[in-house]
Amino acid sequence: MKENVIKLNKENTLRLDIETADGVKTGEYLEFDLEDIELPLKYQELVDRDEKNKSDLKKQIAIINKRQDVKGKGLLTRNQEDQVKAIQKFFDEEIKIYDIFLGEGGVRKLLNGRKIGWTTLQEIDEIIEKQIAPNLDITMQAITEKIKNKYSRPSEKKENDIEVVE
Repeated sequence: MKENVIKLNKENTLRLDIETADGVKTGEYLEFDLEDIELPLKYQELVDRDEKNKSDLKKQIAIINKRQDVKGKGLLTRNQEDQVKAIQKFFDEEIKIYDIFLGEGGVRKLLNGRKIGWTTLQEIDEIIEKQIAPNLDITMQAITEKIKNKYSRPSEKKENDIEVVE
């Protein structure tokens, strides 16, 4: 008996393989459906929540710095310990925020075993800015054009059409 199979189309999918600095493929990749109309909204959510998270961290650090400092449990003072905890909480939230856009585990894939920090966040921002975001702009233009073409009336004159007069 012949088995019926549905083959899914992967057209309009951006797949970015992840390599180490030495050019060795990690076997991980990020994949984006460029026709996902929510993708630009997820990107905007990343930007908005990232700004809020940074603002919250600045406020927490300012509050901690205004308190009188006392000896902590170990080498650090209590304020230093609280700063470390606030920064760790910030990084944990950043992973969640970036994964909204990059997909579940996206940050972990890009870190490739490294710990998250200021430098790695800058690297991820650069990847998004240079390799992913430009495709979002192109995609939004393409989706808009497809919608216009699909729902415009055939008798309507298109902007780029040339009218030939004899």
